[in-house]
Amino acid sequence: MLEVVVGILTYQRPERLSRTLDEVLRQVLDLEADPRGFRAGVLVVDNDPAGSAASAVATFEDDRVRYVLEPQPGISAGRNRALDEADGADLLAFIDDDEIPRPRWLASLVDTWLVTRPAAVMGRVLFPVPPGTDAWVVAGGFFSRPSRPTGTEVGVAAAGNLLLDLRQVRDLRVRFDPRLGLSGGEDTLFTRTLVRRGGRIVWCDESVAEDFVPPERATREWVLQRAWRVGNCTAIADLYLADDAPSRLASRVRFTVRGTVRVLGGAARSVLGRVLGSDRHEARGLRTLQRGRGMLAGARGARFEEYARPSHEAARS
Repeated sequence: MLEVVVGILTYQRPERLSRTLDEVLRQVLDLEADPRGFRAGVLVVDNDPAGSAASAVATFEDDRVRYVLEPQPGISAGRNRALDEADGADLLAFIDDDEIPRPRWLASLVDTWLVTRPAAVMGRVLFPVPPGTDAWVVAGGFFSRPSRPTGTEVGVAAAGNLLLDLRQVRDLRVRFDPRLGLSGGEDTLFTRTLVRRGGRIVWCDESVAEDFVPPERATREWVLQRAWRVGNCTAIADLYLADDAPSRLASRVRFTVRGTVRVLGGAARSVLGRVLGSDRHEARGLRTLQRGRGMLAGARGARFEEYARPSHEAARS
């Protein structure tokens, strides 16, 4: 009998967590009812030292739901705690505390894994934007994600909808890097390391979770800041993958070139968009430019901690 754990890392979002947990638990029960025989449960890892999620979890009076407090700040600490707590299980599925899984989200991940037993399965995350979102943001298509045929192998994955084969993760000795716990990009480095050490990641198009974009994120400022961070984390992850000084130098050169190309190409596309009156070309050009700037900063080793905590909280932990 395969044991499946759904890991939800949460930080100061008890209301959203309650909605996510309600649907996740429903799917856990459905999986346990599968005649093939599964044992399943939910692990909530609260990364708030004050334990703000405890009361929300307590309302679910079901022994399949387990709550642990991880006071060490950072996404990496929370994800590693989930790996440790689920150590006796076969599979661990990550979903974010602000995502709502669609029907058969969990079953589809497991079904895809059963076909070829890869090290990880990545599902889709959809990002519906709120009504009244800036037309510039909509035109840029920044919250759209590609779809792929199920079974397609990918070289990198996000952890918002990700199933891990825990035996393979242990055998390949892969963990989430604490250096990226407050900046993001820890999943990029984790999955790239997994592939580099021989693990396979496959896509599951039937596994879908929705991450509803709040109004404060559906703005030009947030989109461009996130583009810088994504470029930065991509470069930093590549730098951390380098095993020696020559490899690190090659990484710095590679992302200096890639970043420069994106800055110049993005600037040109943005100007063209303004001339043509095209919001799409202007918006996507500016995003490319910002991503390039992030790569250039990453090539120098600079990192922005998007998820930095208040100083008093960091001191308490």
